[in-house]
Amino acid sequence: MSTAEQRPGYQRWREAYAEAERAGRVRDADFSTLSGAEVDPVYGPEDEAGDDRLDRIGWPGEFPYTRGLYPTGYRGRPWTIRQFAGFGTARQTNERYKMILARGGGGLSVAFDMPTLMGRDSDEPESLGEVGHCGVAIDSAADLEVLFDGIDLGAVTTSMTISGPAVPIFCMYVVAAERQGVDPAVLDGTLQTDIFKEYIAQKEWLFSPEPHLRLIGDLLEYTSAGMPAYKPLSVSGYHIREAGSTAVQELAFTLADGFGYVELGLSRGLDIDLFAPGLSFFFDAHLDFFEEIAKFRAARRIWARWLRDRYGATTAKAQWLRFHTQTAGVSLTAQQPYNNVVRTAVEALAAVLGGTNSLHTNALDETLALPTEQSAEIALRTQQVLAEEIGVTNVVDPLGGSWYVEALTDRMEAEAEQIFERIIELGRGPKDHPIGAVTAGLLRGIEDGWFTGEIAESSFQYQSAVEKGDKKIVGVNSHLESVTGAVDVLRVGHEVEEQQRLVLAQRRAARDAARVTETLAELKRQAAGTGNLIEPMLAAARAEATLGEICGVLREVWGSYSEPARF
Repeated sequence: MSTAEQRPGYQRWREAYAEAERAGRVRDADFSTLSGAEVDPVYGPEDEAGDDRLDRIGWPGEFPYTRGLYPTGYRGRPWTIRQFAGFGTARQTNERYKMILARGGGGLSVAFDMPTLMGRDSDEPESLGEVGHCGVAIDSAADLEVLFDGIDLGAVTTSMTISGPAVPIFCMYVVAAERQGVDPAVLDGTLQTDIFKEYIAQKEWLFSPEPHLRLIGDLLEYTSAGMPAYKPLSVSGYHIREAGSTAVQELAFTLADGFGYVELGLSRGLDIDLFAPGLSFFFDAHLDFFEEIAKFRAARRIWARWLRDRYGATTAKAQWLRFHTQTAGVSLTAQQPYNNVVRTAVEALAAVLGGTNSLHTNALDETLALPTEQSAEIALRTQQVLAEEIGVTNVVDPLGGSWYVEALTDRMEAEAEQIFERIIELGRGPKDHPIGAVTAGLLRGIEDGWFTGEIAESSFQYQSAVEKGDKKIVGVNSHLESVTGAVDVLRVGHEVEEQQRLVLAQRRAARDAARVTETLAELKRQAAGTGNLIEPMLAAARAEATLGEICGVLREVWGSYSEPARF
């Protein structure tokens, strides 16, 4: 870069990068090509004045963060390898976590079984046949103790993918940390908690939207005051995309959900510069390589602009969109399953080139069953190859300035803005909603089935293209011949459910029943009022009240919810 010194934007970036070097935030690593050629940390136009793209993309580490949140990119810190895992009992999953950490995983991500996701205990009639099958069974704080046995919760970041009963699970997690001797104030991790996407896509809720929003507001207040590193809300586009949305719909619906939670925090009187950094995002990495990269870059830019210009965030951290990515489960095929290794690697590379902060790579057999230990290792090694062998961490935003990528990024941003306008229009009424305009549109869109209808139409269009052969899926509608036989899959037997029920019965018999009754009664009393529910829920968790008992008390006060029919 012989003329770099003449470019003001480059100079700003260079100073920020040098400051990071002085502070030890640049890794001591080989940043050269495989052939030994040195590469610069970042590339940009030689003549800034003649390139109007810089107004829209900036330089890495500066508003609007199109090119990334940090001037150092992955030279400072690679993405966190956060493999999603959970099956059977807490002890079985604990063993898988220790394997992941021992083989180079950087963080843990908890998959819960269906009863847990629905706020049910393992011995409830609704849980029959589902215990431990699609994730780990958690009935009380004691299960979370076992889940993280031998894993220092003060030293590892954890992500918990659960929304409906997220707040009770959070309270049990805090209790498990306390029992390890870890101060909850130092806990670092993420709780999904995103109830909007449940009504839009995944359908795992407990109550109507308003009580869920109350719980989320209570959680935002609690963590903002005493758990500065913890991210209590991960706004999830992943499930929206898996339900059949397009990339633009995933982008727009997810960010709109995020704006709704910002409005919720503001309605509680919270300082946006303090609570907004606790919001994170979770996106899908699908198969259209460049479209996915553009989606991630557009997401950062839109979020930064809305947080600054509409909601008044003044600090960089409050404007940052941090996100986790998981490769697309719906892109995996049961036919010729080893092709899934290639699909996952390409999707993971798109996430990395889009600047993801953490990443989960799916296992090749996940379309058939939960991953085996061997397939989980291959998924983990996929990330490690990307991080250590192909040079992708050498340069910050290596595709920045690409005519194609920048055009895609601009187009996705413009189409997302059109969807935001439509959502706000949905919520317009004779008086303003007490939380905010985007929230009003989200609630109306959920109530009217608008989101569900939009996703269903997109899903139908894609499936029609596959059936006509316009969209190719190798091994499904093209290149059907194969020598590959069946793969071994992980089976969760009925004995897991029997064991979980037995342990739960033993814990119920051993606990202080009077204390459980007292704490649940207090929780019910507070739920009928307007106070913050975190402390009474923590008290119930400490008494070993079960998830089903806590959620049952809340259902008694708030009722349940059924989705409106849409034809």
